[in-house]
Amino acid sequence: MRREDLSADDCGIAQTLGVVGDWWSWLVVREIAGGTTRFDGVQRSLGISRRALTERLDSLVSDGVLERRPYSERPVRHDYVLTRRGEGLLPVLVAMQEYGDRYLLGDGTLTATAAPDSAEAARAHALLGRELPPIELPAYDGRSVALRPADRWRVLYLFPGAFAPDAQGYPPGWGDLPGAAGCTLESTTYARRHGQFRAAGAEVVGVSTQRPDQQAAFAAHAGLPFDLLSDQDLHLAAALRLPTFRASGVDRFKRQSLLVDPGGVIRHIQMPVTDPAGSVEEMLEVVRSR
Repeated sequence: MRREDLSADDCGIAQTLGVVGDWWSWLVVREIAGGTTRFDGVQRSLGISRRALTERLDSLVSDGVLERRPYSERPVRHDYVLTRRGEGLLPVLVAMQEYGDRYLLGDGTLTATAAPDSAEAARAHALLGRELPPIELPAYDGRSVALRPADRWRVLYLFPGAFAPDAQGYPPGWGDLPGAAGCTLESTTYARRHGQFRAAGAEVVGVSTQRPDQQAAFAAHAGLPFDLLSDQDLHLAAALRLPTFRASGVDRFKRQSLLVDPGGVIRHIQMPVTDPAGSVEEMLEVVRSR
């Protein structure tokens, strides 16, 4: 693999390109972030030649983006996982995806929702049948919570941002951004129906990219009886390539909901969500039918 030596350049962009400087390398990082960690799986997913993939994996390991973790001694086989340095690339992946969704696959409009026939909605619905990666996210009360449910169904509703009065104001222009409004209504509707979800064998978990302290203020204000998890480092957003938008300098989820079975497999997807309260009622009926 031919690479330019950019080690003497004092530009951070050039330094990054010196490590992840071609599109195959970015796609390799994307696949590993999504949970495809073995050589054959990455090769099948990307359709890259084995020689080219070997070169890129070796380079990414050498540059500290990936590390090898052996899972077989005879023959020697490895999982490739992101290091802390590699995880630092996740916001870049999310930004690249958001740029492509907005400007290349879309018309450039900033929106917190998506059209039913959009590439974003299609990508979300393509998650049907996929197993959640083994990610843990911080809860608003300081605990670390695994995304995969332990023994029951789980509704993961992902929302742009919910704010408590006197704790944090809404970002400028929030009310004018299509699809942004409705997070409080959605959350309080889930709270009112929480007992019915539990009776049907499912738990409810909300996820946003807000800080845990911001979520804690909102949870206390709204009296939520379930967990809110923070994806502020964009691990989940990058792993599943979930639709996002950027407002007031923060990457945020477009409104979408996933129903996950006890084995961690996604069984139902709501995207786009144009009626936040109605989507809760619809999800409850889906849970009951399962």
